[in-house]
Amino acid sequence: MKCPACDHPLSTRHLNGVALDVCDGGCGGLWLDAFELGRLDEAHEADDEQLLRHHINPEVAPSQERRRACPRCPSIKLRRHFFSAQREVEVDSCPQCGGLWLDHGELHKIRAEKIASSKSPEKGAESLAELIRQRRLNQTGDQTAP
Repeated sequence: MKCPACDHPLSTRHLNGVALDVCDGGCGGLWLDAFELGRLDEAHEADDEQLLRHHINPEVAPSQERRRACPRCPSIKLRRHFFSAQREVEVDSCPQCGGLWLDHGELHKIRAEKIASSKSPEKGAESLAELIRQRRLNQTGDQTAP
């Protein structure tokens, strides 16, 4: 598979029983198949991030403006959206296979956001509601989805 951000070949790494596709030697991004993020975003897994350390080419600067193709469904373009209601992390997701592209450092930001929202139940509920709304929007393309 090719990196959707910089076209570098993706390498497979294993973390907590999940096969991850990493842009090692390119932009440092990470591809997660549908539902894999839930197996990686727990706060107690922060030490496992050592397994995700890989070479990032400083000469590769992926454009945020470029429309990215899904590495699993090459004819489908990824949709960029905020991960949660806090609007701190933008991710790219595939409307067909449900995969998720995280640019370098976004997994760490998602984990930090999850820790912060767990300390504030209201914030966590808002995040979940926003995530559900975003998923519906991605599936239907309807900007008015509740």
